[in-house]
Amino acid sequence: MDLFRTKPVERLGDEGEEPTAAGVGHLRKRLSARHLVGFGIGVVIGTGIFTLTGVAARDIAGPAVVVSFGIAGVVALLAALCYAELASSAPTAGSAYSYAYATAGEVVAWVIGWDLFLEFALGAAVVARGWSGYVGNLLDLPPSLFGEEATVNVGAALIVVLLTAVAVLGIRESARVTALLVVVKVAVCVFVIVAGAWFVRGANLTPFVPEGRPAEGSGGLAQPLIQAVAGIDPVVFGIGGVLTAAAVVFFSYTGFEAVANLSEETRRPGRDLPLGLFGTLGLATVLYVGVSLVVVGMVAYDRIDPGAPIADAFDQVGLGWASALISLAAVAGLTSVILVDLITVGRIGFAMGRDGLLPQSVARVSPRTGTPARVTLLFAVLVLAMATFVPLGALADLVSIGTLFAFLLVSLAVVALRRTRPDMPRPFRVPLSPAVPLLSALACLYLMTNLSIETWLRFLAWLAIGLVVYAVYGYRHSRLRSAAGTGSPAR
Repeated sequence: MDLFRTKPVERLGDEGEEPTAAGVGHLRKRLSARHLVGFGIGVVIGTGIFTLTGVAARDIAGPAVVVSFGIAGVVALLAALCYAELASSAPTAGSAYSYAYATAGEVVAWVIGWDLFLEFALGAAVVARGWSGYVGNLLDLPPSLFGEEATVNVGAALIVVLLTAVAVLGIRESARVTALLVVVKVAVCVFVIVAGAWFVRGANLTPFVPEGRPAEGSGGLAQPLIQAVAGIDPVVFGIGGVLTAAAVVFFSYTGFEAVANLSEETRRPGRDLPLGLFGTLGLATVLYVGVSLVVVGMVAYDRIDPGAPIADAFDQVGLGWASALISLAAVAGLTSVILVDLITVGRIGFAMGRDGLLPQSVARVSPRTGTPARVTLLFAVLVLAMATFVPLGALADLVSIGTLFAFLLVSLAVVALRRTRPDMPRPFRVPLSPAVPLLSALACLYLMTNLSIETWLRFLAWLAIGLVVYAVYGYRHSRLRSAAGTGSPAR
């Protein structure tokens, strides 16, 4: 049963203050609420709004994709409430991984950490390839080097190397770069909403929810899990299409939990973390709903370009000059997503190395930069390899299921800690607990079941590989397990 041994929750917020910091060093407290919102918007607004809007509207939900974005935003907000309570109460690197360690046990924490590697490392690789395609189109660069046609995607490799250097250099330096990129893409999103509103036509929004019909070529492993289990034929459009699209566009909200991963580097976590989380999601949801409403109002949903929906919508109404501006915003958006993903995956690796589940020598903080440089570089090499050589466009759903799984366990962790540690100081408390955390868990689970069977199989295969790695290394080197065996506290 030592597989399910839990770490005392009090230690989650104290580990970074230990004199030796468990042999890996200290992260520096340099961030405020403004920095957290910058990082949050930096990672959230990216691929989803610039590409998934077109795919979800044209093929799945029609104009009602606006509702799909709203549903996904509500689910993300429920999860954010749970993150805010845990992160403000126990500010520590690792977020969902650390919370699972205090509530469900070591092996579950490992699974969550391994799952978060999937979300952020794979997410960075997917976005890097998208960045390469956008830059290639914007600057008319050779497709043999930039874009999905490239055997060796040089553009993706270059941006990963450049942003890895920024991530390693320091958290304040990363915050400055992210803030600049965020200003660009938020300004352009506002421009899209304001300028595009003049070209919205009621006829394009009617019918708002197109009549449902059988999906073509989406049977077998490509159909959503819930439809296969319930024996329902796969459908697009209608209410079923709106819910399926909500699961697909949820990818657009993935990454906001990166804010919680930075809690150990936040000066006033009890105040700043809730502001960072809610500020990120509030602004992102308003922009997503506004942009998607304008796009489906400017162009009939069946004429939307799935590859570049926003730029193409302006082309179709005679504002071609706006396409370059929108492409610039897309490049800025994708750049900030890659940077925050690289920063976050380094913090997760740092937390797991501090616990002994990964080698402490790899997770050690650089005394010069104050960042976990080694583990960041290690994961950057993995991201570099995937972004350069592996076509990953079809794996966005895999990022979504990994994120939803982490959200599910964080929601349950709030309920567990309310029962086991009712006396724990909580600067922020989820309202109407346990109803809201349980609703969050059920909503995440429901969206997971709307993803395809093949996505579930890939996800389970990744978790199985992670359990093998844990059995070979993590279980044998766990600091918590070693301390229990000697009868000393895990320090």
